[in-house]
Amino acid sequence: MEETSRNRMKELVEVLNRAARAYYAQDTEIMSNYEYDRLYDELSELEKITGVTLANSPTVRVGYEAVDELPKERHESPMLSLAKTKSREELQEWLDGKEGLLSWKLDGLTIVLTYKEGKLFKAVTRGNGEVGEVITNNARVFENVPLSIPYQGELILRGEAVISYREFERINGEIEDADARYKNPRNLCSGSVRQLNNEITANRNVRFYAFSLVKAERADGFLLRSEQFAFLEEQGFDVVEYRIVHPDTIIEEIDFFEKKIQTYEIPSDGLVLTYNDIAYGQSLGRTAKFPRDSIAFKWADELRETVLKEMEWSASRTGLINPVAIFEPVELEGTTVSRASVHNISIVRGLKLGIGDRITVYKANMIIPQIAENLTQSDTLEIPSVCPVCGQATQVRQVNDVQSLYCGNPECDAKKIKAFTLFVSRDALNVDGLSESTLEKFLARGFLHEFADLFKLNRYEEEILQMDGFGEKSYRNLLESLEKARKTTLARVLYGLGIENVGVANAKLLCRHFQFSLERLRQAKEEELSEVDGVGEVIAAGIYEFFHRQDKMEQLDRLLQELQLAEETVEEGNQTLAGMSFVITGSLKHYENRNALKAEIEAKGGKVTGSVTGKTVCLINNDTTSQSSKNKKAKELGVPILSEESFMEEYL
Repeated sequence: MEETSRNRMKELVEVLNRAARAYYAQDTEIMSNYEYDRLYDELSELEKITGVTLANSPTVRVGYEAVDELPKERHESPMLSLAKTKSREELQEWLDGKEGLLSWKLDGLTIVLTYKEGKLFKAVTRGNGEVGEVITNNARVFENVPLSIPYQGELILRGEAVISYREFERINGEIEDADARYKNPRNLCSGSVRQLNNEITANRNVRFYAFSLVKAERADGFLLRSEQFAFLEEQGFDVVEYRIVHPDTIIEEIDFFEKKIQTYEIPSDGLVLTYNDIAYGQSLGRTAKFPRDSIAFKWADELRETVLKEMEWSASRTGLINPVAIFEPVELEGTTVSRASVHNISIVRGLKLGIGDRITVYKANMIIPQIAENLTQSDTLEIPSVCPVCGQATQVRQVNDVQSLYCGNPECDAKKIKAFTLFVSRDALNVDGLSESTLEKFLARGFLHEFADLFKLNRYEEEILQMDGFGEKSYRNLLESLEKARKTTLARVLYGLGIENVGVANAKLLCRHFQFSLERLRQAKEEELSEVDGVGEVIAAGIYEFFHRQDKMEQLDRLLQELQLAEETVEEGNQTLAGMSFVITGSLKHYENRNALKAEIEAKGGKVTGSVTGKTVCLINNDTTSQSSKNKKAKELGVPILSEESFMEEYL
């Protein structure tokens, strides 16, 4: 029996660690939160029974590993996770007659802030609990973090960086590529907080809610947690919403939070209960993983049993085919649900699904419908061997630990959505009024087969006016936008064609190299293409192949009949930065934004890249003494770091 238990423990450790790695490091899911919690609890119970805890058990290792792109720093003391329960009565017993402080357990990224002499000095992520990532520049642009506070001693506090559901919907709505959209606010927040460019962070409206005062040098001694919260509020911090509770009031207060979460704008995955008496809580000490002065409460998921009616396989423009479970409608958390994403093949197989199986469903964080468990486990669901859109063969591909289904047909109509979306995007033809969903409808109705068809949509006026979301005004606006898009540049067209590895910068370089002559570019040999700065042999081969496909060239010729390309020439004497590569970071004073400076560099034959390498001529950063990763990389490689003015004096 003991050997069986230990083998099961090894199996659970492997499965849970793989799921945690996918979730935290790769921003994907291979199992539901419900399933993870169930397996975690099973492992914890086995560890108690056997007295054995494996070295790599998730019960003793917490959090994700810090990534290499940001500087790392070890915390002064380990940041432990919390023991958890789903029992309200257990919380009541845990108080043991004492006064507690009950607050939201926010679902974002834990951050440690340090202030010195009243100024924000440092911000570090929780990381793996022992080593975090330094994100000070990003914290400075959080929506509500004070850069200066009244308190002048050293102050260290912890809190949660979060992105509201409203912001989550807004940001996802601006991402045209459906496959590139974020799965949930936590993943969006994690990526936003850990950006190398804090301009991106600033645009995400990240908020910070303090939940713990770690240190307040020279401050009066606090006896209660609630006093610490009041002190932090006096310093200008938003603190996590909390209620002071006693054993006879805690159930009522949990009900308060449970009702509020239905409309709460900030993602939360439960509550935290802490002893209000600081000295008492500290006297309890801690285990290897958990402090004994706090405990987490996770909502008991409202489960409903239903029947899996079908699996819908939704093909996307990247070729990924997403499984969506369709089940008999059930009431969950006040709404009727009948669909739930199953995410990928790994989860489909893990749940052993089959049509007609009895399944239980719930809402993750009381919001997102998920399958909790398959009670039947028939494992009879067939993975489609052909694409539901084009009928061509599918293939299962494994990336890291996740298996997903893809259409192998490069000409699949579903993939045309990707091509058309790129073609009408801001950096290409810049056509307003053509969202991904609209393009998908046009493709499904047969209005579009190639790019030239966009400029012939007036042939379908009557049908378009009958479509949902289209009226006379929106239709006329679309035609005006398309008419405006006819007048464009060769670089925009070249980028919009979707040639593999030809981005905006490479498209501009190719145009300048071939004197803005499309014919010269079409006739160029691989050797000549590879000589273009930033192209190289691999990209050159792709360009050459594209321009030597008869079908592509016939489509391009038809497209060119619809366009009016601007006359452009290269001023040879003005190409003073030809062959030079630069990197721009931080805010600018003389230029409206980095794109404006980038445009001037490119006009003079230079190239702007996103990362510092040995080929970088200089890094342009007005904060030449900052400890950013780009500055550190430049110093390491001996690349000069110039302010905007110094760069202008030397190169412009």
